[in-house]
Amino acid sequence: MRKKILVTLDKIEDTVLIVMFMAMVGIIFFQVIMRYIFNNSLSWSEELGKFLFVWLSWLGISIGHRKKEHIRITLLVDKLPNKLKHLAEALTELILIFICGITMYYGFNMINIQINVPYAGIKISTAWGYLSLVLGCGIFIIRAIAYFIEAVKNMMKNEIIS
Repeated sequence: MRKKILVTLDKIEDTVLIVMFMAMVGIIFFQVIMRYIFNNSLSWSEELGKFLFVWLSWLGISIGHRKKEHIRITLLVDKLPNKLKHLAEALTELILIFICGITMYYGFNMINIQINVPYAGIKISTAWGYLSLVLGCGIFIIRAIAYFIEAVKNMMKNEIIS
């Protein structure tokens, strides 16, 4: 069940990020064409491009975690026995869950504060930008919980403590 949820989440996440990236590139390309060929700048395109970039960044942190491509310093962990490596991984996931939880809390606060403040160019609430932070951290937490459970299971399987 857990794997099925994560696979579905992966597909949705990949699709949304690909569509957002294509939209961002298309909008910025269209703005460049309008500005340099037609001498007419669009008032909303740069802001929408930045908005999409923020969404891509916050949703993308989960993909980085899924592929385990975030920067890690493993000098000490690499020298530990297997069981302790799994323990260190489980503790790392708990710390990440805690940090993302705090970030989500303040993200919700910012959504409430900014709900009536619109972006100047695209005329939507700035709360939509902060929603990307909340969703990105929420998805990250789901993935971190799954990796925490996996690390604990791996730790329990190892019988030898060196």
